[in-house]
Formats: sequence, structure tokens, C-alpha cells
Amino acid sequence: MNWDVVLRQESLAMYGEGIVTTLTILFGSLAIGAVLALIFALMLTSRSEILKRIVGAYTFVIRGTPLLLQVYMIYYGLGQLEWIQARWDDVWPWTHFKEPFFCAMMAFSLNTAAYTAEMLAGAIRETHAGEIEAAQAFGMSREQVIRRVVLPSAMRRTWPAYSNEVVMMLQSTSLASAVPGLLDVTAAASRIYSDFYLPFEAYLFAAAIYLVMTFCLIGTFKLAERHFLAHLAPRKH
Repeated sequence: MNWDVVLRQESLAMYGEGIVTTLTILFGSLAIGAVLALIFALMLTSRSEILKRIVGAYTFVIRGTPLLLQVYMIYYGLGQLEWIQARWDDVWPWTHFKEPFFCAMMAFSLNTAAYTAEMLAGAIRETHAGEIEAAQAFGMSREQVIRRVVLPSAMRRTWPAYSNEVVMMLQSTSLASAVPGLLDVTAAASRIYSDFYLPFEAYLFAAAIYLVMTFCLIGTFKLAERHFLAHLAPRKH
């Protein structure tokens, strides 16, 4: 085994750039996806059958197809359409479709939005009737009940499942290496492999980086879970 190549300054700098790209895609897609998920969850639990069917079809398609294909469809599909390429020099938002980072971010955001929306919608539907009745007894309108009671309660109950979604999204960011010109952790390992033919060392070091990032994420969610879900913990007698 030859670790000198992997641990030299140029290789570590490449991995460092890959870590920044990976974390930027992760947190950027989670932020965008969270906003979209909240909107989609409210649509899924609304009284409008049309909205339910539209969003339901979207989440069905996204959750029923591989994320890698979604990345390909956006970068090689949408990004290569002639009418988009004819506008991507001067017409917003088509100007971003020639950027690999934007295409990857869009794919990951739409993917996590679908999964998170279904989790949140399920938690909203399972909100205890007593909470809603108590809020209505205080004279709250339907919008106030949703904003002050239903959503906070649903978000707290969704938190453990959402932590798994975040960890899965971290692992899924490795698929960004399939987009040409995008240097994430996996792409950095692939470059070292192609340049020096050190597949075991390059990918093992990348795996260690993902493991450390996963450990940090899980620890952060555990601390947040103790804070936000302390009232659900078993009582000590």
C-alpha cells in the first residue's frame, strides 16, 4: 500500500476541495429541499384534490426512480435541450443550466424535498385530534392551528426520521461525481485513482472522510433530539 501519494499536500488539498463541495451541496440541497418539502406537505394535506394529486405524482416519480438517473436527466437531459442552450447565456434561470454545480444541487434538492414532504405530511395527518381541538377551543383559525400547533408538533415527531434522510443525502452526494467538472470527495478519490492507480488507498481515504462527516451529523442530531424531544423521553421513576 502506498499512502504517501494520498497524504501528500496536493492530494489533501484536492480532498479538502471535495469536502467543501460535498458539504455545500448537502446543506444547500437540504435548505432548498426543506422549504419545498414544507410547501409540498401542506399541499398533500390540503383539502384540494388537485394539489394532492399533483404533488403525490411528483413524490411518486421522485421516490420511484434512482437519484443517479435524476442527476443525469437534469444535467444531460434538461441541460442539453436546444431551447435551454439557446437561452443559457442571457436568460435567467436558464443561465445556470450550464453550471454542473447548479444541476447537481437541483437534483438533490428535488429528491430530498419529495422524501421529506411525505414524512412531514404523514406526521401532519397523525397529529392527535386533542391538540387540534384544544387549539380551536382557544379560538384559533385553521391557519393558526396549522402554523402554531400542527406544524411544530409534526416537525418534532419527524425529526428522528429526518436525521436518517440527512445521513442518506450525505451518502448520496457521492453521485455528484457523475457530473463532469464537479469535484466532490468521491471525484477527488477517482482522480487520484486515475492518475496513480491507487484505488484502495484513494477510496478508503474517501470512505474515512464520509464516515467522519456521518459521525458528526449523527452526533449533532442526537444533541438536537435531546433538546427538542426531551418531553417524549421515558420518565425515570
